[in-house]
Amino acid sequence: MHSVLIVDDDQKLLKMLQRTLTYENLAVLTAANGQEALPIIAAQKPDLLIVDWMMPKMDGLTLVRRLRAEENRTLILMLTARDAIENRVEGLESGADDYLVKPFAPAELVARVHAMLRRLESRPEKQECRFADLQLNPVTREVTRGEQALAFTLTEYNLLHLFLRHPRQVLERSQILSEVWGYDFEGDDNVLEIYIGYLRKKLEAGGRSRLIHTVRGVGYVLREE
Repeated sequence: MHSVLIVDDDQKLLKMLQRTLTYENLAVLTAANGQEALPIIAAQKPDLLIVDWMMPKMDGLTLVRRLRAEENRTLILMLTARDAIENRVEGLESGADDYLVKPFAPAELVARVHAMLRRLESRPEKQECRFADLQLNPVTREVTRGEQALAFTLTEYNLLHLFLRHPRQVLERSQILSEVWGYDFEGDDNVLEIYIGYLRKKLEAGGRSRLIHTVRGVGYVLREE
């Protein structure tokens, strides 16, 4: 059974989400703010975090940034009433894997939770992937470029693995979103652009050449310059 930690100071919403996800056969933990969530995360190691942005003591953005700074790769779904594009970008750049705007239908949250958890259940191909000086081992989940070991979150890893399974092949945005995130983003692919930026920053560190290129109006391709 997968476990989910809901972090929200709105007790009414917290209880509703707890009932909804418990009905979905998930083990549900709760916390009222980021400060309260940290020891629960350390002790229970939940598979997924559902984190509200605005909370007292430690808000969701601070919590997510702290976890990512500690290289905690737990999947994170951010909840917030802030629906501007710049807010979505800020939430994703903090390290969240997905972003859901309040108010939302419980069915949509359930669909996103199941889609995110399916990433944990997917059985990776065991064949090692290589392209140029980039190497990915699906068994150990180790990634290196040249002699440099690289660390990725689960979403970043899955995105990179997709590119490495299709070298030199142009992948459409809709295909990438479907295969990596597992559901329809309804035309909002800012999350994809942000994660492409994450991959490029890590892969190109130290002045290394670009491997992931934009194909305008279509998507992206893994190829050498």
